[in-house]
Amino acid sequence: MKIIYHCYGGAHSSVTAAAIHLGLLPENRVPTRAEFCAVPLYDRQEADEHGHFFFMGKDQAGHEVFLTARRSRPGVLENIFTGLAEIFGIPEDDYYLVNVMGEVNLTMKLGGFLSRRWGAVRVGRPIVAMGTQAAYLQLVKLVQRVKSEVGGYSENTVLQRKHLSPGRPGGGNSHGTPGGGGETGQKFLEPAVFEYQKK
Repeated sequence: MKIIYHCYGGAHSSVTAAAIHLGLLPENRVPTRAEFCAVPLYDRQEADEHGHFFFMGKDQAGHEVFLTARRSRPGVLENIFTGLAEIFGIPEDDYYLVNVMGEVNLTMKLGGFLSRRWGAVRVGRPIVAMGTQAAYLQLVKLVQRVKSEVGGYSENTVLQRKHLSPGRPGGGNSHGTPGGGGETGQKFLEPAVFEYQKK
């Protein structure tokens, strides 16, 4: 199965969730700001990379983990995937979309705006990292729910939908970066299966 975490800008919340999923960030404590910044794609995706699918690695159950930025249109992303799956005969069990925006707080939005939109990285990155720390335990819970649903980790299944949009509703800016590989030893920046190749 391909598990795809998505958020507004693909630089913070989706990257953090994917890194937690792969064991690149811990589940039992809040990481330091330096640990977030050490994840390869954290606070680094640019606007012209929105809509690309970045392969982060394989988890311990063999599922492939991706992330993408879809700005403020999660429904469009989900409709595209559903339509393409129907056209190409791809079973629903082959992919899983996870909307991470429900866990994004105002501090993450502010820091992400300063760092990614205005290019004020030295000011924005510490702010967005602080916001990610505040949201971290909720992101851990989200990842745990995803793993419970997709299977291969435990026998407990708590969710019933292929398009998971947990947490409070709403949108906002979020940009993220993945860290090194899962138990298979794969690293984040390998070619993505769905990644658009820029000319």
